[in-house]
This record gives sequence, structure tokens and C-alpha cells, in this order.
Amino acid sequence: MSCRITLIPGDGIGPEVTEAVLLVLARTQLDIEWDRHDAWVAVFDREGTPLPQRVLDSIRQNRVALKGPVGTPIGGSFSSVNVRRALGLYANLRPVFSLPGVKTRFDDVNLIVIRENTEDLYSGLEHEIVPGVVESLKVITRTASERIARFAFEYARRKKRRLVTAIHKAIF
Repeated sequence: MSCRITLIPGDGIGPEVTEAVLLVLARTQLDIEWDRHDAWVAVFDREGTPLPQRVLDSIRQNRVALKGPVGTPIGGSFSSVNVRRALGLYANLRPVFSLPGVKTRFDDVNLIVIRENTEDLYSGLEHEIVPGVVESLKVITRTASERIARFAFEYARRKKRRLVTAIHKAIF
């Protein structure tokens, strides 16, 4: 069965990194049909937008995407584009677990890191204060914080996990 995946190679080092990932995926012998789209700087120069609607439509239709690293021009013509925010993908799940037969410092690790994916530095609110110095605003709202907390507890309940730990980056 073929799987259609949106591919956004990115820019800068993105295409090189993406090519390496594609080589690894080709070795899996999965039947993947790539729906390739360019975005960010190269597209902005041609079309006046860093993230054309057709790219978002492709991701929505395919329901899965592989996006290479992208850059944002400092003091450039557009601000950082957050695909996650555009698609409402606010929860980032990162499973962490021990692999059988692999010796590690800790045994039987089995946890899921759930991270809010649209705010904080992902807000993309940046400006150059003086030449060579860029300031990024770290926006965190109660609404998004409560939404990700609700998601974490619902996820834990669904997966029959008994512990949820909240961690934040507040400076004291």
C-alpha cells in the first residue's frame, strides 16, 4: 500500500539534510509517494509568500509531512513561518524509551515528552534591536498552557499512564 507524504526540503542546509533522510527511508522499502513542495525563502522570492496555500492543502490532504530545516531572513521581508500554528498542531509528542539490549545509564525508560508547539519562541516574534543583535519574544498564554495541560492529561488517561509531570522554563 502506497503512502503519500508531503515533502518540503527546506532551504539553507535543509535540502542536504532532507536528502539524507530520504536515503534512509528508501532503505526501509516502504512504498512512499512524495508530494514535493518548496517553501520559505525561495518561494517568497518567486511568489511573495513563504508558505503558499497549496503547501498547507497538501499537508492537510496527505495528513503527514516531512519538512527539512528552514531559515528566516533576519531583518528580511517576512517573519518566521510556523506550519504547526497554521495547521493547529499545538502538541508535540516525543517518546523516550529504552531499547532492549542497548546498555544505557538508566534502565526501563518509558516516558512521553509533550511540548506545546505554537508559542514560546515558536511565536516567531523577532526583531533586530541593533545591527547583529536579534531579540526574540517568548510569548506564553494561559489559553495555550491550559490546552496543552488538558491534552497531556487526556493522553495519559487514554494510554493508561499514571503520572503527569509539568516542567517549565521560568527564570527565578
